Amino acid sequence: MQHQVKDLSLKDAGKKKIEWASQRMYVLNELVRQYVNEQPFKGVRIGMSLHLEAKTAYLAMALKKLGAEVSITSSNPITAQDDVAAALTEYVDHVYAWRGETPEEYEFNHKRILELKPNLIIDDGADLSIMAIKNEMYYSIFGVSEETTTGVRRLKALEKEGILKFPAVAVNDAKGKYLYDNRFGSGQSVVDGLIRSTNSMMGGKEAVVVGYGWVGKGVAERLRGLGARVTVVEADPFKALEAYFDGYKVTNMEEAARYGDLFVTCTGNVKVITGKHMLNMKDGVFLSNAGHFDVEVDMAWLRENAKYLGEARPNVSSYMLPNGRRVYVLAEGRLVNLGAADGHPIEIMDLSFSLQLQSALYLSENRGKLQNRVYNVPEEVDKKVVETFLDLNGIKLEKLTEEQKEYLESWR
Repeated sequence: MQHQVKDLSLKDAGKKKIEWASQRMYVLNELVRQYVNEQPFKGVRIGMSLHLEAKTAYLAMALKKLGAEVSITSSNPITAQDDVAAALTEYVDHVYAWRGETPEEYEFNHKRILELKPNLIIDDGADLSIMAIKNEMYYSIFGVSEETTTGVRRLKALEKEGILKFPAVAVNDAKGKYLYDNRFGSGQSVVDGLIRSTNSMMGGKEAVVVGYGWVGKGVAERLRGLGARVTVVEADPFKALEAYFDGYKVTNMEEAARYGDLFVTCTGNVKVITGKHMLNMKDGVFLSNAGHFDVEVDMAWLRENAKYLGEARPNVSSYMLPNGRRVYVLAEGRLVNLGAADGHPIEIMDLSFSLQLQSALYLSENRGKLQNRVYNVPEEVDKKVVETFLDLNGIKLEKLTEEQKEYLESWR
């Protein structure tokens, strides 16, 4: 069954969102222009599990324009935008997603994608890929292109155990992607989610960023730029040293919990904010997560031990702790930038989704030639996307002379 729509205005609203994004996705449009006559995905069934909002919808439409049969679901139960999903039904073959899916509905929609026997999977978090393996529904799949840090980690764990059943490209690990997407994209979109959901000033707040990888760096930088006093919590001594030299206060979670006004988890790990930490927090703190799964803030402890007071604002859940203090959880402890905002800026997702398209092409062109392991994005693919963006924006690069090239390669 396709996504059902009774309110036509919902579909119209989604079309406007997609049109707005499409007009600003210059690299993706250029790639479609380059490849459309070749129809490189003709006869290829592509299954997608990505956060279903306007930029994602336009990627799905681009793949369709290049000949693919496209089916899509959302990679998170609360990040699908219903108006966009409704509009997308007119442009691709199957849309199975809505905001607020139950765990059972989320799993059901992913299985519907796999029942269509996709040849290529474009994944975000690896749920679709792992479900294919668990349910032995992988025989039609000749490649996976994975978007996220969490997804790449999970696929590499499958490879290590010898149970990865298809080649995968680690789009997230591309040199360009973790720079522009994880740092600049997450930095802006996470703060966007914080501001939209709370309507609060960031300036003057004691902000605690848990994890100083590329996402944490971007979030800390943007919060500081808005006037917040930023503390970084890290387990890795090298990242802690980097945060210290970048000018942030660095401490552990036990200490930071006592004075933070807002918390953003960026680790990809489990229970980095626990019940013990929450009980030591000030009254009225904001808890948010920028990692893929809702496991970084211990929501299970909170639901079991605190009294749910309802929704204080859209995307803000209020809980009363046993000690009488309140905590406000943003976007149910899920991805705050997508649950409470529109995700990464258009320009960032233009780059990321262009890299997804190029990686999918690489997998298709090398069908049957690759082993069942996780591959890096080929350097020439990564470079093409970034150079196309720079060229379309009128940015000229300096060219090395032959003498300079020889000097850099010389031992003298």
